[in-house]
Amino acid sequence: MSDFHNPDGDVDRFRFRLGISAAAVLLAFGLLLGRFIWLQVIQHDFYQTRAEDNRIALIPIVPNRGVITDRNGTVLARNYSAFTLEITPSRVASLEASIDALAAVIDIQPKDRKRFKRLMDEAKNFESIPIRTRLSDAEVAKFAAQRYRFPGIEVKARLFRQYPLANVASHALGYIGRITDRDLKWIEEVEKQANYKGTDHIGKNGLEQHYEFELHGETGYEEVEIDAGGRALRSLKRIPPVSGNNLVLTLDAKLQEITEQAFGDRKGAVVAIEPSTGGILALVSNPTYDPNLFVDGITPDNWKELNEHPSKPMVNRAISGAYPPGSTFKPFMALAALEMGKRTPNQAISDPGYYTFGNHTFRDDKKGGHGVVDMYKSIVHSCDTYYYILANDMGIDNIAKFMALLGFGQRTGVDLGKDENSESKGILPSQEWKKQRFKKPEQQKWYAGETISIGIGQGYNAYTPIQLAQATAIVANNGVMFRPHIVRYITDTKTGIQRVVEPEPIRDLKLKPQNIEVIRRSMVGVIKEGTGARAFAGAPYEAAGKTGTAQVFSLKGAEYKESNVRKELRDHALFIAYAPADKPTIALAVLVENGGFGAQSAAPIARMVIDYYLLGKLPAGAAKEDTAAIEEDREE
Repeated sequence: MSDFHNPDGDVDRFRFRLGISAAAVLLAFGLLLGRFIWLQVIQHDFYQTRAEDNRIALIPIVPNRGVITDRNGTVLARNYSAFTLEITPSRVASLEASIDALAAVIDIQPKDRKRFKRLMDEAKNFESIPIRTRLSDAEVAKFAAQRYRFPGIEVKARLFRQYPLANVASHALGYIGRITDRDLKWIEEVEKQANYKGTDHIGKNGLEQHYEFELHGETGYEEVEIDAGGRALRSLKRIPPVSGNNLVLTLDAKLQEITEQAFGDRKGAVVAIEPSTGGILALVSNPTYDPNLFVDGITPDNWKELNEHPSKPMVNRAISGAYPPGSTFKPFMALAALEMGKRTPNQAISDPGYYTFGNHTFRDDKKGGHGVVDMYKSIVHSCDTYYYILANDMGIDNIAKFMALLGFGQRTGVDLGKDENSESKGILPSQEWKKQRFKKPEQQKWYAGETISIGIGQGYNAYTPIQLAQATAIVANNGVMFRPHIVRYITDTKTGIQRVVEPEPIRDLKLKPQNIEVIRRSMVGVIKEGTGARAFAGAPYEAAGKTGTAQVFSLKGAEYKESNVRKELRDHALFIAYAPADKPTIALAVLVENGGFGAQSAAPIARMVIDYYLLGKLPAGAAKEDTAAIEEDREE
């Protein structure tokens, strides 16, 4: 059988297949060429930028935090350089093994390892991370001798925050601490996140928090060339950081220290203000705490001690504690009565030692009463009955309206903390306040009998020491009200220019001169012949003031005997004052928690503060309680 073969057909099929293959090859090369053009020509700039980003790392350089000084140049917060032992993870072959070997040379505690691990999770592998901070000179020398054994580990100098006076003015200064998620959220809200790259700490309260963006400065950057493994090869460019601005305060550090020492182990607060500017001269909350504990991360034991201590040292009593003002409220009540036409200076009452309203008897501290009492005597000898009657005649809403003008029941806006929640509003009672305060209709009604105790600074009344000091400063300044502030001026580290924090007048109450003169003369009488006379005996200046004692709990008609009452239930002692009486340069409010009578506990502290501020000296024995004055001054 013959096999017929067609050579021409084979050639045609071969040519067809060859054409298909050639077309496929050309198509493939066309695609490659197109992709090449897309990547190398059209997308050239994009990929060149990405390549540079992979080759160059921007390492942030944390700026030097601003310095805080008092009005006389005493440093209250500064920075110091200390050696830290740091590890660059990308340059270490075995991290755990290296740390174990390092621990045989330098003391490394479990807490150091724990902190290092946390920081490493947050950092890039080409950044160095501290394993130990604040090395001693001996430790630095010891490591230097064996440096060759530890590639990727080196000693560096870092800046640390320091509060040289430790506890002094801690509630005013605040402290810095590690940035938390809550802090990061705040930073993002104000669009400052770029300036906080590489920053570990931030102001947590006080001035450190309120002026955070002034104190922080501007973060610098270093461009570093890195290899594929993230190892730094060389520095390409450096943009230096700009140090934070410096704060100069109105505070007097020595006055602050003396005032804190005057409290001893007692709890309380003092706020001293310059009446003509609102500048705060001293802001004390006792007990205090050491802000240095927070700089490098507070230990769990220290944090537990501060938070669980019964004296609550972390609470800023000066701006956050709300207390009944007691008899220190009486000069303001008298001023309100004069301005509203409810009383004249010479209008008098006969005080039998009590006031009966309905079925309830409100008693005066002095058995048998004070006899015939006009306005001057009501303040000098602190007659409760006078103010029981006055409060009833004025009515709660009239009282609240006038007291609001003096700043009671509202935040002062002092420059401490991040927001308004740093300061308490206190309680200025009124009918409207009670409706909002209570939910049940029967609780919302204001009863006329509730007004009576308001007149002597009791009842629902609750104000902060800074509010009392501000109101006292208004009287001292003839009715002109300034916002309290602690920063005097800010020094710009770029230009050296000082930006003055100008005094901010809030309002002029337009008080009648004759009315304010009656109150000021009566407050001078308190010091000369009244409840404050013993504390200010022999003072070479004329001062004005008012003592006060505020009940912590109701005695329900029983006689108050301090020795029979537990310490935490004893009355609070208060004192307000300004001096010199004719041209006041200082006004203050003193509160001693559970201190008993104001003349006994609070007035001597006020004397010490004013003596130092006006005379520059501390009288011997001024801090001691004058126990002989207890019985004599019960009438406050």
